[in-house]
Amino acid sequence: MRRSDPRRGVVLVTVLWTISLLSALAMAASVTFRGYAGVMAVERDRVQGEALLTAGLETAAGIIGTLGEAPLADVETTVNLGTGAVRARLNDEGGRIDVGKAPVELLVAMLRSIGAPKAAASDVARRIVERRDPGQTTRSETRRRSANGAAKAAGAGQPFSDIRQLQSIPGMMPDWIAAMAPLTTVFGSETVNPLTAPPGVIAALPGADRERVEAFLRSRRSFPLDADRLVRMIEPAQQYLAVKPPRVASVDLMAKLASGYVAMARAVIVVLPQDSQPYRVLVWTPVPSSRLL
Repeated sequence: MRRSDPRRGVVLVTVLWTISLLSALAMAASVTFRGYAGVMAVERDRVQGEALLTAGLETAAGIIGTLGEAPLADVETTVNLGTGAVRARLNDEGGRIDVGKAPVELLVAMLRSIGAPKAAASDVARRIVERRDPGQTTRSETRRRSANGAAKAAGAGQPFSDIRQLQSIPGMMPDWIAAMAPLTTVFGSETVNPLTAPPGVIAALPGADRERVEAFLRSRRSFPLDADRLVRMIEPAQQYLAVKPPRVASVDLMAKLASGYVAMARAVIVVLPQDSQPYRVLVWTPVPSSRLL
């Protein structure tokens, strides 16, 4: 009887192990390639989403540049491109109360409107003014200093770059800052634009009682460009109001790709006449992207 060669068994085992190893490597490579393809798809969506957001921002700047004296309040536009669509909502920052420039009386009235007690509102408003310009506590003092030609220190009058920085003001409560957020800005001026001010800002003006505010809002809906008429309706607050062209605007952006990928951001931009740039971005706050299911 012929005996089998034991080397054949060794060769067979080696071949089987080699086949198993190659199979495992092929599976690993397949998983790696699929993962790489997935990463590339996400990166592609991110880049296209950012491009759409930029397109929306440039469209918003174009709208501001062509408005002239027309008010900018809750203006919304949608841009459709080959990769998807982007929606932009614009609002005039000049219609809000600037915590870095508003007079102390306006700050007190605003704090009172969100529920701060009278004594606490006066104290916190005074501290805000002292923080931005030590010693400046009243409008009359502001006018007197201006008349005397006193120069403000560098950076005084606008020390805040974010409303949340008011947390460092002694006596300021966290819930007050949350309530102030939709009413205030750090990119406005000493006065408020009555044509673009949100209802909460109108209600926060000194001397603007409920009856006057409701009448004002009704009239603004009917006569949105009649500034003189509107200002007369809240006469006690006239000194805190001024109609001016929109220059600084907040822009809420949402881009959506055909794949369902969504990119969102909030920006604050300024458009200045005869500037070397068509617009400048003061704040850019992206919201993490997500894929809609």
